[in-house]
Amino acid sequence: MRDKVILVVLDGLAYETARSCMGFMHALTEQGIARLYKLECELPSLSRPLYETILTGVTPALSGISHNNITRNSNQRSIFHRARDAGMVTAAAAYHWISELYNRTPYDAVRDRFTDDPELPIQHGCFYHLDHYPDDHLMLDGEWLRRKHDPDFLLIHPMNIDDAGHKEGLDSSRYRNAARMTDVALSHHLPEWIRAGYQILITADHGMNNDCSHGGTLAEEREVPLFTIGGRFSQVEHSALRQTEICPLALELLGIQRSENPEIRALLKETP
Repeated sequence: MRDKVILVVLDGLAYETARSCMGFMHALTEQGIARLYKLECELPSLSRPLYETILTGVTPALSGISHNNITRNSNQRSIFHRARDAGMVTAAAAYHWISELYNRTPYDAVRDRFTDDPELPIQHGCFYHLDHYPDDHLMLDGEWLRRKHDPDFLLIHPMNIDDAGHKEGLDSSRYRNAARMTDVALSHHLPEWIRAGYQILITADHGMNNDCSHGGTLAEEREVPLFTIGGRFSQVEHSALRQTEICPLALELLGIQRSENPEIRALLKETP
C-alpha cells in the first residue's frame, strides 16, 4: 500500500517541552487523531548527524556524519533517494544542511535556495540558512511545495525552537514560547494535511540543555517526541521505536519497502 508522507522535524525540541507546551498537538491526541511517543535520539545529540540518522536510518558512528562541521554529501541512501528512484516526487522546506547532505555541497544560496530539478534526490526545495528564519514562513514554504508539486515525500524542518534554546536554554520562557509558536504554526496546516489523507510524522532531531547546547547524553538532550497522525497508524499506546527506524517506517508508508521490524509493525495497521 502506498501513501504520501509528510515528515516534520522540529529542530531542538525536547520531549518534555513538546509534552507541556504544544497545546494543539495535544488536542489532536485527546481526540484520538494523533499519538505521542517518546524516542531517544542517537549519539552524538547534534543536528547534522541526526538529520542523517532520521533520513537514512544509519547512526552517526556508522554514517561518518559525526559532527556539525562535516560538509559533504551523504554516502547513504536516504528516503529522498529511495523515493526518487521509485518514480516518486520529493520535496523539502528545510535548513540548508539538508541540501548539503542530499543534493549539492557546499550550499550556494543563489543556486540552491530554490531548487527545482527532477534529477536530484530532493527534487523541489525551499532551503534557508539563517537559524531565526521564522517557523511560520517555513511552514508556508512547505505548504507551497505541497500545493505546487504534490510530493509523495515532503520534509518540513523549522529551526526556531533550537535557535531559542541556544540563546537562553531549556528552562527559559523563550525556548518554551518558541515551541508554543511552532505549535500554532502547525495548527494552520495540519487540518488540511489530515483532510488530504497524508501520513504525518512529527519529531525532533535532539533536545536541549540548560547550558544552551546539546551533544551529550542528558535525558533532556536525548529524549524527543514522535507524533503519528494518519489512517495507517494503529495508535498503539506505547512504542519502543528507535530514531533509526523512522526511515524504514517512512519507506513502508510510501510503499517502497516493507519492514518486518516488530516496533514498526506494531505502529501500523495491517493491510490486506
